[in-house]
Amino acid sequence: MYMTYLEKLKALREDNDYSQKQIADILGIAQSTYSQYERGTRALPIESLIMLCNFYHVSPNYLLDWGK
Repeated sequence: MYMTYLEKLKALREDNDYSQKQIADILGIAQSTYSQYERGTRALPIESLIMLCNFYHVSPNYLLDWGK
């Protein structure tokens, strides 16, 4: 099944039992801002993408579905 990067962000968070607030704290942003990232109503900054990839130990290629 194909998952968008937004679905992967949410799945990574939920699979690792983190709340949106916990991830927002790691990124140094408000929970409401992180929620907007997951919903796609606000663009995910590249800095946050890199931090999340490092945090979850996944590559940007995996998250963004590049390199098929």
